[in-house]
Amino acid sequence: MINRRTFTEAVGLGLGATAVSVGAAADALAAFGAAPGRPGRPAPVIPAIASGTHTAFAELKQVRAGVLDIGYAEAGPGHGPVVICLHGWPYDIHSFVDVAPLLADVGYRVIVPYLRGHGATTFLSPTTVRNAQQSAIALDIVTLMDALKIHKAVLAGFDWGSRTADIIAALWPERVKALVSVSGYLITNVQAQQNPLPPKAEHTWWYQYYFATERGRRTMENQRYRHDLCRLVWDEVSPTWNVDDATFERTAAAFENPDHAAIVIHNYRWRLGLADGERRYDRYERLLAGRPTIGVPTITLDPALDPFLASTNGLEYRKFFTGKYEHRVLTGIGHDAPQEAPTAFAQAVVDADHL
Repeated sequence: MINRRTFTEAVGLGLGATAVSVGAAADALAAFGAAPGRPGRPAPVIPAIASGTHTAFAELKQVRAGVLDIGYAEAGPGHGPVVICLHGWPYDIHSFVDVAPLLADVGYRVIVPYLRGHGATTFLSPTTVRNAQQSAIALDIVTLMDALKIHKAVLAGFDWGSRTADIIAALWPERVKALVSVSGYLITNVQAQQNPLPPKAEHTWWYQYYFATERGRRTMENQRYRHDLCRLVWDEVSPTWNVDDATFERTAAAFENPDHAAIVIHNYRWRLGLADGERRYDRYERLLAGRPTIGVPTITLDPALDPFLASTNGLEYRKFFTGKYEHRVLTGIGHDAPQEAPTAFAQAVVDADHL
């Protein structure tokens, strides 16, 4: 009799560095109708859908949390276990427009917030520093959970969202039931960022260095150039995703936030040690500089075509995850993993929740 353990070993979905053929593996899982989990509590199998099946969220909300009025999408039953999905740059909540209904359909309450400087998330005061250092963004999500009376949630993200989820799991593990982190351990060590990367990797990060200049800042403040720069990044980091203009424009609307340029520029300059953070976050940054480990159940995802990854075996960051752990490789997928491969991403969420 085939069980989940023997089946996943056969098709390459078991523990360790895992290669996932997004379409074939999802279809095979659906056919067998099995998933890992605690005894008596099997994980649901997510049905395979194509990217772009959904184009909008049914419900958008606002809530005041900390220094922000946070805009967020919500899907699924209000009493269900919570999943918080976190986007990156240059993206927005639409990276999860297909993932959210998949998770909602199996009973999760899904929260997808706009990060500060994006979409409907705005600062409550014009005098608040437009700060985008990593701990400030992480605390935004903690205060969002407090405002929504969510004690604990599964966190799932990519790009800035992975970094944010990693930080919360490291510093506030009691708030994190499980973690899905695209590209693994992304907590920034500003001191280490002073060291150069191999030239090919430096080339991939061209916009980070562009933003370190005033020319780059002015580009982000110019509506037309900002739009075209963000589209260029999409095309470069997701080389096989034949994204249409309508899909990009739905996300590009989030870049019209009045603080978008300031937040993006500060984030990348801060990471390079070229911009100061705020002293009130120093204690968190000191902890993060020590590269804290993450002990919550975790699935890491490496998109095989993501140009930011030196390799996809996860070995470079494996030591930072000390709890139950699984690593998967998304074959044929670029940087925006949840939008390019919604079924595989949603399956990783429910599987992480059942590790």
